[in-house]
Amino acid sequence: MSRAARSHPDELVVGLVSVSDRASRGQYADEGVPALRNWLGAALKSSWQAHERLIADDRPQIEATLIELVDQVGCDLVLTTGGTGPSRRDVTPEATLAVATRELPGYGEHMRRISLEFVPTAVLSRQVGALRETANHSALILNLPGQPKSITETLGGLQDPASGRTVAGIFASVPYCIQLIGGPYIETNDEVVVAFRPKSARRSPAGASSPGALR
Repeated sequence: MSRAARSHPDELVVGLVSVSDRASRGQYADEGVPALRNWLGAALKSSWQAHERLIADDRPQIEATLIELVDQVGCDLVLTTGGTGPSRRDVTPEATLAVATRELPGYGEHMRRISLEFVPTAVLSRQVGALRETANHSALILNLPGQPKSITETLGGLQDPASGRTVAGIFASVPYCIQLIGGPYIETNDEVVVAFRPKSARRSPAGASSPGALR
């Protein structure tokens, strides 16, 4: 697999990985990758390209896929869906940590915090967030739930019009994280998700970096 060609220096290269024994065997249609693709299509204002994989709940295959997407394709962000529960075939977190160079525990903590708004069994989820770093490239890897509704809630957060209460989704921090590790400058559609950055890391509307910005 050759390295992805960017149409613009700030084009985001994303890996979308659905981990499912039955979907990978064609026993039912995969819903994970389409849900990820649709959400990103609505959320991202800046340009992006996706590289999609549908694989079985097999730790060596998951590890190899993550390494391929980061090291060979050059993805800045890899989103996985599925394989994060407590059953013996759920090995996505183990595979992710095996290829990671550093863990970002806050991502897993916040994903479970969002899901606990809906179901008490969210405590059984083992999603993790981590970085994979090579000599000249870094990528953020995030394990997401398997259900499309849960994917949307986890990425975009929760909004209750009646009470006005909101809980930010994990993607609010993703653009700044990728900026910090040397990736592209990502802009989002605020009606879907508001990306948070310190003022010193924001670009002016014209596209030039503000003083102290990281890119």
